[in-house]
Amino acid sequence: QVQLVESGGGLVQAGGSLRLSCAASGRTDSIYVMGWFRQAPGKEREFVAAISWRGGRTYYADSVKGRFTISRDDAKNTVYLQMNSLKPEDTAVYYCAASARTTGWGSQYNYNYWGQGTQVTVSS
Repeated sequence: QVQLVESGGGLVQAGGSLRLSCAASGRTDSIYVMGWFRQAPGKEREFVAAISWRGGRTYYADSVKGRFTISRDDAKNTVYLQMNSLKPEDTAVYYCAASARTTGWGSQYNYNYWGQGTQVTVSS
């Protein structure tokens, strides 16, 4: 089992920045990729970004490219999501997820473990 704990959400004005953290524990040796997803009220959960656990390869949704950066700290078993130039449409609950799969990083159905979520609210 893998446990994921997110932190760093909050309220920010449009144009501002936030950094989310996701600390992984347990069977972290089984993880191949870590991802961030988000879900706004009344909408489907959508992919935001992913990073391979060992190689550091990254993948982003078009809606966040150039604004968000995903990174990891191997020593801390932690993945970060730096969010800059935030927009009101970025408002959502953000979830961290872990997968043992080597493909299909953009699909929530390929992730085995999920954090509890952290709220990000961007005011206009």
